[in-house]
Amino acid sequence: MFKIKHLIISCFAIALLSLGACKSRFEKLRLSNDVAKKYQEGIRLYNKKDYSKALILFEGLVQKYRGTAEAEDLNYYYAYTLYRLKDYTTARYKFKEFADTYPASKNAEECRYMGAYCYYLDSPKSSLDQENTYKAIDALQLFINLYPKSDRATQAAQYIANLRNKLETKAFDNAKLYFNLGGYDITNYKSAVVALKNAQTEFPDIKYAEEMNLLIVKSQFMYAKNSYPIRQEDRFNEAIEYYNEFIEAYPNSKFAKEAKQLKDDSEAGIANAKRIIAEEQAMIAKYKALEESDKAGKKKKDTTNNNLDNKTQK
Repeated sequence: MFKIKHLIISCFAIALLSLGACKSRFEKLRLSNDVAKKYQEGIRLYNKKDYSKALILFEGLVQKYRGTAEAEDLNYYYAYTLYRLKDYTTARYKFKEFADTYPASKNAEECRYMGAYCYYLDSPKSSLDQENTYKAIDALQLFINLYPKSDRATQAAQYIANLRNKLETKAFDNAKLYFNLGGYDITNYKSAVVALKNAQTEFPDIKYAEEMNLLIVKSQFMYAKNSYPIRQEDRFNEAIEYYNEFIEAYPNSKFAKEAKQLKDDSEAGIANAKRIIAEEQAMIAKYKALEESDKAGKKKKDTTNNNLDNKTQK
């Protein structure tokens, strides 16, 4: 039993020493001036998928190999190492730098594509700021323009379509957010209409077009409904106009019944606004008549009092 335990401890100790020795050899190489050996070891580590260690060696070699024959391959591996480590921000810069520095390289097209693809991978979800999404579209479109016959151009076009779908979703979600905030400030309903129309201008073939057009009718209706009566007729009429545009574009829409209800409610809203305004005007007229009557009565009373005073004085 003791011998078995001793054997296990010895094996464990040997394993630790071996690991320590490996680490020491790597550190020794990293600190050495043998750039050729570092380069070879970096490639070996990359092929073994030990990207973290390969990156350490490549980062130290890039400047030292600048202007040499080996620099092209080194920068190619360096960019891919960053990509494998999912540092897409730095990788896209390095891929682009490679394509710009070595335009005649057999790897130039691939690196131009990978730089654009890293932008694609860095594009955030639709709820976040989409600056990188626009940059990714520009980079992918540039690749297509430079290499229209490339096999990768088809995939780049698909990535652009995916990114545009994300932007469409972002635009639609922003408009819906304005609509949802309308209960706090009715001008948000008007902002929703503007945002929806702007989105349709920017994305003429937007996949949410039918639902967006319904939301335009609904937003304008809510804007009118929550306005002062004196403003309602014009605003309800605008909602009816949007309904007419909607039903003309989508006569068989699954939202047709809901849209028709909004139109009917808008017409009822106009009638109600007219009634309220008429009642208010009648009340104002009645108040003015009473005011005029009071003034006339007071004037008559003052005249009578003045006559009595004059008779008394005589």
